[in-house]
Amino acid sequence: MIKIEEKLALLNEAFKSVLYEHDEEFLKGMKDNNLAGDDINKYRLWEWTQGVGLYGYWQMFKNTGNKEYLDLIETYYAERFAEGLPSKNINTCAPMLTLAYYCEYTHHQVYMDECLSWAEWIMNDLPKTREGGFQHITSDTLNNQELWDDTLFMTVLFLAKMGRMTGNQTYVEEAKYQFLLHTKYLADPRTGLWYHGWTFDGNHNFANALWGRGNSWVTIAIPEFLEMVDVEVSVKRFLLSSLNRQLEGLKVHQDQTGMWHTLLVDDSSYLEASATAGFGYGILKAVRLGHIDESYMEMAVRALKPILERIDENGVLMDVSYGTAMGRSDLEFYKNIPIIPMPYGQAMAMLFLIEASKLNKEAN
Repeated sequence: MIKIEEKLALLNEAFKSVLYEHDEEFLKGMKDNNLAGDDINKYRLWEWTQGVGLYGYWQMFKNTGNKEYLDLIETYYAERFAEGLPSKNINTCAPMLTLAYYCEYTHHQVYMDECLSWAEWIMNDLPKTREGGFQHITSDTLNNQELWDDTLFMTVLFLAKMGRMTGNQTYVEEAKYQFLLHTKYLADPRTGLWYHGWTFDGNHNFANALWGRGNSWVTIAIPEFLEMVDVEVSVKRFLLSSLNRQLEGLKVHQDQTGMWHTLLVDDSSYLEASATAGFGYGILKAVRLGHIDESYMEMAVRALKPILERIDENGVLMDVSYGTAMGRSDLEFYKNIPIIPMPYGQAMAMLFLIEASKLNKEAN
């Protein structure tokens, strides 16, 4: 029998180097499409891929109290601040979430001032779509008038966390609005699953892609948000009804292996590990917090075995799809995304196994 704790230890060991592996393809594209025009070297290790990874490591520290994880986080931020941070956008906001938790824990004033600066940028300077949505501007693409499901994890959770930490209810209210607005335009009422994106420029959901990892950000973000801030009963009820509808759709489309496909409703698309791990984590956490019925746990338990099997002897999660831009008109685009080990895959597996290990402890 594969032990969860053993695989989690392998993931953690591999993560120490994976966090510092930069994305050559991304940097190559940045040479021609750097929207801010600043030094592209600043983006090597400060993007959404590292942001998700750091959050996985923060949860490891929170779960174990092992100072080794805190030391890695401290070293990472000290090095990035010394070389200078890149320009602000949706994806470069991702590392700020863990930094906010770190500030709350250590009361580091310099870092806290930076967090406040980014929160104010989100509120006042981040481009907004019609109806005030957070436009999914990235380091290399403006994405004018576009909402993406990634935004909830990459940026909105950080804003909510800052609102809770500082007592700034305006931040919290904006975060609530973003969750509601993204649900309005991205949740498919027929399947309960979420589209990758929406554009107000033409009012459509692009290729109508019910993309796996994009959906997993939602499965993760809703319970994270509800744990992070207090919301009124009506908002909580709305978000949990949306989560339940999504889980109903996920149950229908879970593969017999326990995994999910990169296009959730297309069995000809490949099985994808980061989405599967994200779904497993979000489901287990939502059950633990009492947000959803325990019957949904069966889906996460079914997903555990294939994820454990895909963590190789070096602690690297295999079958992870590369960073995925918007498939604007063609579903084949998603099927052709290469499979490459990435920091966010490591982190999503870590998060999943952390929650699964809690189940193990309860069972014993």
